[in-house]
Amino acid sequence: MSSRPVGRSVGAVVLSMGTRPEELPRAMESLLAQTGVDLDVVVVGNGWEPTGLPPEVRTVHLPENVGIPQGRNVGAAAVSGDVIFFYDDDAFLPTDDVVSQLVDVLQADPRVGAVQPRPVDPDGRPSPGRWVPRPGGRDPLRPGVVAWVWEGTFAVRRDAFEGAGGWPGHFFYGHEGIELIWRVWDQGFVGWYAPEIVVNHPATSPTRHAVYWRMNARNRVWVARRNLPWPLVLPYLLTWVLVTLARVRSGPAMRAWVAGFGEGLGSGAGERRPMSWRTVWRLTRAGRPPVL
Repeated sequence: MSSRPVGRSVGAVVLSMGTRPEELPRAMESLLAQTGVDLDVVVVGNGWEPTGLPPEVRTVHLPENVGIPQGRNVGAAAVSGDVIFFYDDDAFLPTDDVVSQLVDVLQADPRVGAVQPRPVDPDGRPSPGRWVPRPGGRDPLRPGVVAWVWEGTFAVRRDAFEGAGGWPGHFFYGHEGIELIWRVWDQGFVGWYAPEIVVNHPATSPTRHAVYWRMNARNRVWVARRNLPWPLVLPYLLTWVLVTLARVRSGPAMRAWVAGFGEGLGSGAGERRPMSWRTVWRLTRAGRPPVL
């Protein structure tokens, strides 16, 4: 691991399709109210030309929807700062020191490459298990080292992000966070979950997206093909086939998942960059062996 100390400069990336006219202004208001950091904020319009934003916010217009990971890559390249803060356009920062606290975590421990706060639904709905970066969503109030993060709102060292190669842009949607954090770990860093730092985010279901099941399966295969040592690829995929068979009860959903799985096997996953066996061991010790 080679990382220089991070300062208080933060590049904040907000991706929006312009479909949340009430949520986006609220998200921007709470972001611009943050104290203790030097913010450089960009809103990336994914198939939308951003309008009606505060003058201190820069914008990037993408004529077509390029997907979540590639849109975030565009935003990361457009902002300055030692830390990159990725922020959903329907999130909200309930206090003015959320970003500052995230930077504090990165400054306090040079091993930490990325840090995730604890998302809480503003209307009191139960938090989905996927928001807690531990198997089964266990221990939502316990901080510590974790092997993945929830992508909706988190901070990452710029050098760790760039060393990981950024987001896998061609994934479009789904599992891009698994690859990013695996590659952050492969540089010698760890992920950190900081539940004492709270953000607000609506508790929605990922299955609301029509492409969820297909891309869930396709990108799962791509993650394995791109990042795992070959002896682990088959066990990883078999594990997730069994998990899916146990979880999915809908016929159309299962058919979409099978189609996506086949697409992942038969189409180009992109650059292969397998993690080291040392990273495999470190992830295993952290409670997330990369066959799960």
